[in-house]
Amino acid sequence: MYFSYKSYNCIVKIVGETEISTCGGGLLKSYIRDYLPILNWLPSYSKTQLSGDINAGMVTAIMLVPQSMAYALLAGLPPEMGLYASIIPLMLYAVFGSSRVLAVGPVALVSLMVASTLNGLDGVQETAQLMNAAELLALMVGVISIVMGLLRIGFIASLVSHHVISGFTSAAALIIFFSQLKHLLGVGIPRTHNIFAILGRAYEKLPALNLASFAIGVGSVVILLFFKNHLEKLLSRIGLNRSLGETMTKAGALVVVVLSSLVVYGLGLDVSHGVKIVGVIPQGLPDLMFPDLDLALMETLLPSAFLISFIGFIESVSVAKVLASRRRQKITPNQELVGLGAANIGAAISGGYPVTGGFSRSSVNFQAGANTPLAALITAFLVAMTVAFLTPLFHSLPKAVLASIIMVAILTLVDIKGVKRAWNYSREDAFSLISTFVAVLAAGVEIGLAIGVVIAILLHLWRISRPHVAIIGRVQGTEHFRNFQRHEVMRSEEVAAARIDESLMFANAAWFEDWALGLVADNPKIQHLVLNCAAINYIDGSALEVFERLEDELVNAGVTLHLADVKGPVMDRLKKAGFADHLGVERIHLSTHDAMTCLGCPM
Repeated sequence: MYFSYKSYNCIVKIVGETEISTCGGGLLKSYIRDYLPILNWLPSYSKTQLSGDINAGMVTAIMLVPQSMAYALLAGLPPEMGLYASIIPLMLYAVFGSSRVLAVGPVALVSLMVASTLNGLDGVQETAQLMNAAELLALMVGVISIVMGLLRIGFIASLVSHHVISGFTSAAALIIFFSQLKHLLGVGIPRTHNIFAILGRAYEKLPALNLASFAIGVGSVVILLFFKNHLEKLLSRIGLNRSLGETMTKAGALVVVVLSSLVVYGLGLDVSHGVKIVGVIPQGLPDLMFPDLDLALMETLLPSAFLISFIGFIESVSVAKVLASRRRQKITPNQELVGLGAANIGAAISGGYPVTGGFSRSSVNFQAGANTPLAALITAFLVAMTVAFLTPLFHSLPKAVLASIIMVAILTLVDIKGVKRAWNYSREDAFSLISTFVAVLAAGVEIGLAIGVVIAILLHLWRISRPHVAIIGRVQGTEHFRNFQRHEVMRSEEVAAARIDESLMFANAAWFEDWALGLVADNPKIQHLVLNCAAINYIDGSALEVFERLEDELVNAGVTLHLADVKGPVMDRLKKAGFADHLGVERIHLSTHDAMTCLGCPM
């Protein structure tokens, strides 16, 4: 149990049976800790946590280095921007983020959205212009996220249907997968996010297939799948230490990066067979500076910045909540917005692009033993050392390998089971998922998501516009009233009792009025209509007007309206509007049992 109350200059929190008082300076410390979550774990950090954080930091860094370059390639940006986005953002999130194990950095979905945004910019074609636009986009995402967090509107994460997000991510995953065909095949395909256009152009380019690039890409996919699905079982059979085995399975991306680079460099495949490579990656840490603030460009980027901040937040907080629940830890959505905002601002000033929390890396970080955000700081340090000293080693890295890393990683986002589950449970939810999926594939990422959200809202309004209303009767020998179609109950011809299983508002009030009048018209013997309001949590102004009109129409028909099981907040509204006084206390009953007893119905 948790609640708090204010007493003069003190705040008293009761957690379980423990009372914690925060007074004066303690109150200030509490506020500081709310906005600086690092103060909640750093002062009490113990040596027992260190080994887990070191191991997790190293494992995540091994995974992050090749992934960050691959996702930068997906975003249409130089690979170093992915590396830069994996240093300062991780540090800032460790200070401001509420999750202790979330791994922040470049992710596939946000990278796709960045690519879509940059492709739509007129007159921005040069690499330097694209880099500045990406940095500016990260800055705007960061500011938007922080403002949303300070305004405490993190609740928006729960306003978008899970099925819309599932359809969106599945479609985006397919777009990402097929967008990498050009690197896997080693052919030039104009950038587009229409998978049908991609497949068509890929088919046309098949005669120009670069066999060396294709062989390297397919070989990398095979190795990555082996590491992902089979290596751990093989290592356990030969008796290798489990933790070491788990670490080795996460190194698949690094293995293919090293092997392919050595093969291309040793055989000179970039020169002799035209294998496209990463090329020169600047060595050294990035300079810290703000991107050029082009107001016209910012205006163009603003819609995408809002969408990226929103989608990034949903993805991040969903992952963070799942992982936190496994250790009974708490995630604060509003503080997550602040943490992600700080991370994105860090990406903007350090030459990166928008970042968020990633599911795969966060899961790896958790499973590798991360106890605190110190693991993220260790990861950031290792990536920084890589950028400072090791980038020349990536010169001969084939782009086909980066494409294979993306293709293998992204397949987990395609939620086929979710479609089956939604179809079996609710056809409306399934339609929402499928329509979002199709819309994203047909119309693009931003427009497709907007269409999915609109469809989900319309489906919700359609559902509540046809609320479930049950004719109820008394279960013999009890005070319970149930649906006569599902239970054997006792009913009266003169007194009809009905239960409304929905709040009443503008969308369904008129429909309910028609239903009630139809019930009375079809049953001429009815003299009283008792409405069980136990499921009504809210009545808006439109519904109140309908109630008043229904009362008059029922009086004209010789039927008396009664209300039962009215909740307190609803009753407050009825009293303020004068409707409760109009009915009178004799027609507002504590329960349906009381109403039926007063009306002389059989017990």
